[in-house]
Amino acid sequence: MGIAERKEREKAERKALIIRCAKALILEQGAEAVSMGEIAERAELSKATLYLYFHSKDIMFKEICIEAGFQFIKHFRSLHKPHMSALDSLKLFWKCYVDVFGKSDDVIILFNMKQWLTPNYPFIFVDEDESGISAPSFELFDMIRNIIKTGIEEGVFERDVNPTLITHTLISLFSMIVENAVKSVKTPQEVGALFFDEMQSVFQIILRGIAREGIDRSRLTLESVRGTAQSPG
Repeated sequence: MGIAERKEREKAERKALIIRCAKALILEQGAEAVSMGEIAERAELSKATLYLYFHSKDIMFKEICIEAGFQFIKHFRSLHKPHMSALDSLKLFWKCYVDVFGKSDDVIILFNMKQWLTPNYPFIFVDEDESGISAPSFELFDMIRNIIKTGIEEGVFERDVNPTLITHTLISLFSMIVENAVKSVKTPQEVGALFFDEMQSVFQIILRGIAREGIDRSRLTLESVRGTAQSPG
């Protein structure tokens, strides 16, 4: 490995360390209370070094939020196969949520950062915003809407279903569940359990509500997976 490659690797490792420390502090104190000085101290870096990677706390938080959204999208696309049915695609969508967020505290951390950055918006929103953190939401929205459109074409969902409306409904309910879970319980473990249990139920209710009559209801059941929180890694 050359010198330039080694430096790039060290830079990436240090940036990952900064993000891990920021996440840990957010869990301990909340996003609003965390300072750049505390993040630098936890990462055993000088503030000057920290500012080489992130010019401000809000820039750091925005990048973490955006990266988390695109991480999910990348994971889904890596597993999604051409010509996969709509129901299989939606089940995969659910599985990917559990894969990416089900065994970490990231849902709590992201909610805290989002509340600090854009407190007047839901957890996931598809309107343009000055912060730019809604960028992955546009892709998520199109992914879900296209899956529902495919389900209508396949004859699985009713033909009068409005894919845009259903997608907005799912995203709105998802945001409400996250907010209620984070605000109503005390520990990350409780948040994980409440969040995934409620999201699974809502997802299944929506699927059954738009399914055509005669569709086997067992096909509309999602795998029962309960998220268990771990320390951010």
